[in-house]
Amino acid sequence: MNDFLFIFRRDENDIPKLSPEQMQEDTQKWIDWIGGIAAQNKLNNRGNRLERTGKVVKADNMITDGPYMELKEAIGGYIVVTAESLDEAAELAKGCPIFNYKGNVEVREIKAM
Repeated sequence: MNDFLFIFRRDENDIPKLSPEQMQEDTQKWIDWIGGIAAQNKLNNRGNRLERTGKVVKADNMITDGPYMELKEAIGGYIVVTAESLDEAAELAKGCPIFNYKGNVEVREIKAM
């Protein structure tokens, strides 16, 4: 079994304003989808959302504000799953609620250093 990182990306400009009820419904979709992966014993961690602000440290030790919001896509969060192959991990990504917002899931294998 291998570990895979699911990176959730979306266009920050395409996120609609949701009512509290819609936010609760959207959150439940995420809980159900991640719960389905967990029920298969394939969820390696709980995952996390990422704040919109941060810092970027460059090779010359310069620290700037980031991430660069002029980029169309922004990373909204991640989870780590366990699967036999990249193809199996990609199948687990199907049904992700990020697709409701024209987002996508980047699936990357994690290699030990």
